[in-house]
Amino acid sequence: MLSVLIVNWNTRELLRACLRSIHKFSPTEPYEVIVVDNASTDGSADMVRAEFPGVNLIECRTNSGYARGNNMGFAAAQGDLLLTLNPDTEQVDNVLQLSVDILRACPPHIGCLAPRLVYPDGVTQHSIRGWPTPMGVIGDATGLGMTFPNSKFGSYRLKSFDYLVQQLAPQPMGTFLMFKREALAAVGDPRKPFDEGFPIFFNEVDLLYRTHKAGWECLYAPALRVVHHGGESTKQVRKSMIWESHRSLVRYLKKHYRTPQNSLGLALFAGLLYVAAFVRARGYDAGFSA
Repeated sequence: MLSVLIVNWNTRELLRACLRSIHKFSPTEPYEVIVVDNASTDGSADMVRAEFPGVNLIECRTNSGYARGNNMGFAAAQGDLLLTLNPDTEQVDNVLQLSVDILRACPPHIGCLAPRLVYPDGVTQHSIRGWPTPMGVIGDATGLGMTFPNSKFGSYRLKSFDYLVQQLAPQPMGTFLMFKREALAAVGDPRKPFDEGFPIFFNEVDLLYRTHKAGWECLYAPALRVVHHGGESTKQVRKSMIWESHRSLVRYLKKHYRTPQNSLGLALFAGLLYVAAFVRARGYDAGFSA
């Protein structure tokens, strides 16, 4: 069974289009759709209730964040395959069933599947990144990653990644990620796999890194295409999201790379990231809080 999990915040029209596309191209695999609405004020929950009565709607009284919202969806899900899907996406052709077929046919160590994301005009999005190491982040911020794409400085943006070739991918964008339940169970409770210490950003990166360290890999399949409009929720609170993204990056680096030997260096690097957040956001912001 496939469980489709959608966390929504104030993207009613995009959510409607997303749910219509799922209905139009519904898989032959038994499936369920779970929408977790994070206290939207634009009538999203009412729309789902009125137009999509078959959807399992979970309404939150407050904006609990993307990670906690997904965990609510995971806790309610019945499937052995679990798809985290952004509401600003639309399915193309038979992508849900094809994704199920490909993932079920994969070697046992493949625990996650990601499609090729495209803009509404069909142009492929650069949706695959490497693990965010300090060197990779420095390369991205300074432009050294562009100059030396095959060095450690280019290890984050992966400018040389071939989006037309099916291959393993370190961390695709969390826009459409189909997980095997057993892969999630390998790193914790599959009913609560996201670390809620990453409320908005880097939660899927953290989860993919943990499954990778446990021996599970993610497959990028370019034959699967999903239309992605892109970042429609976070655009509404840009300043807060800039700060939240930098805070989450600092937390990710400390969680996965901090050692007694590099603690001071990471602290200094974190300070630089906060300065960058201040400059990009043109001032301080407390960021996300539920």
